Amino acid sequence: MVETKRLILREWELSDIEDMVEGLNDFGTAKNLTVPYPYTKENAREFINKHLVNDKNNYYFAVVLKEENKVIGGTSLELKSNGKNKGGLWLNSKYHGKGYGTEVWIARAKFAFEQLGLNELENGFFEYNEISWKMQRKLGYKIVGETINFCPALNKEVVEVITNLTKEDFYNTINN
Repeated sequence: MVETKRLILREWELSDIEDMVEGLNDFGTAKNLTVPYPYTKENAREFINKHLVNDKNNYYFAVVLKEENKVIGGTSLELKSNGKNKGGLWLNSKYHGKGYGTEVWIARAKFAFEQLGLNELENGFFEYNEISWKMQRKLGYKIVGETINFCPALNKEVVEVITNLTKEDFYNTINN
């Protein structure tokens, strides 16, 4: 579990299904992810059952707004043997524009660098998702490449821009 001023990042629970469906069964959110769309209770149940307990190689956290005790999103950190430690984030669109995304990204990076001892993180965003790139850039991420990924909500392949964040760049950015 990771805690910030306003949020708790914790393991998923089956009781989170309704909140998860509410957040992911939204075209505006789904078009930026590789999740099924429409997103159903069965999709949520399968995901949560698969990730009920985090292991030493994968961390999948529900993002809980303390004030409402409500799951407003999810974030992940997948540790790869090749050093390409990948992560992601989604937030229910009702909670956009309030700084929660940045708060999650900072908490996840600190968890990765301070508790797991990682030195860099990889992430990505679909080329049309300027909001994601703005947030990543603000934290010190740099673009390192591109790949093609399938977006179920759009039912087509899209360009995914790959980004990288080093521990040094992160701390230089947030401390300045």
